[in-house]
Amino acid sequence: MKKILILLVLITIFCGCESNEDIYLFDEKLPENKNSSFYLDLAYQHAPVHYQDVDRTGSHGLSGKADYITSYDFDGDLNAKNNWDNIANSSRKGNAVGYYSVVETSTHYFITYAFFHPRDWTDIWFLYRLDEHENDLEGVLTIVKKDNSTYGKALGAVTVFHSDFYSYMASNSGLTNGNEDIDGTLTTQNHNGVNRFKTSAEAKGHGIKAHAKQEPGGSDYVVYFPSKTTSEYPSDIYDRNVKYRLVNIFENGGMWDQRFNTNLFSNAKSFQKSYGNGSANAPWNWDDKNDGGNQGLLAGGIAYYPAHLVDEYFNGLGSFSKTYVYNPYLGIE
Repeated sequence: MKKILILLVLITIFCGCESNEDIYLFDEKLPENKNSSFYLDLAYQHAPVHYQDVDRTGSHGLSGKADYITSYDFDGDLNAKNNWDNIANSSRKGNAVGYYSVVETSTHYFITYAFFHPRDWTDIWFLYRLDEHENDLEGVLTIVKKDNSTYGKALGAVTVFHSDFYSYMASNSGLTNGNEDIDGTLTTQNHNGVNRFKTSAEAKGHGIKAHAKQEPGGSDYVVYFPSKTTSEYPSDIYDRNVKYRLVNIFENGGMWDQRFNTNLFSNAKSFQKSYGNGSANAPWNWDDKNDGGNQGLLAGGIAYYPAHLVDEYFNGLGSFSKTYVYNPYLGIE
């Protein structure tokens, strides 16, 4: 009887104690919290080694500077209509940046990487303005399957090459052709113990493909490596070790928050310009011109509905959910 009374007293004391923390008993686990720090780590884990071809011919290439990746506010303002002129200013170098966002389902992560240039240019004088425009943004969607590891396994990628998408698989990924033919197999490069996909952007227009399908021409090219904290500027057009800092598209005051800033964007989806023909689209307006009209395939689907796009492009995905548990483009957070 005494043991029972003592037990009742202890239970009463325990339950009466005030606490600011939730109490989890037995094997109950804290709910999973995928915060911004985790998504940065995830984006860093799968960020590509990015090869950027450089062309020095013609005055509009600025001796190679017009092909260096940078931020859309490299000049210290959010006015997209002065970037063409300001990048020509020798005092405004424009350190390297790679924008990213993460969308998640119960089975996969979909990571968008976007690389900005102030100029999409040509060295053919009679095509000045006609085949050029101020501001340029091309990118990559990386497909990551969740497994027993912290950051999952990268299966493949879809790259943005102007108004065309190119799809690639990782070696031994098991991916096969879907409604689109796979364009090749991604090669990798070890960086800080991580085997990263290698991507490659052309000079002038900056369309992106897998490195295996579009290697830089000649020796004048820059190689960029991801960093969570450091943004560097190439020492010259042959620099093979330049860090680009990962910047969240959804950070406070970032690209997504600025979409209604009419100094930066037109119709909340394309960068403003003061020069040239054509325009640079934000990721939520990237589009392949002829891949169909199903959900995920319309303009912006690669950002808003990446699982749907991937399901159209590939087979062999295994267990695959198209229900989003985190998708800030759709307001699911």
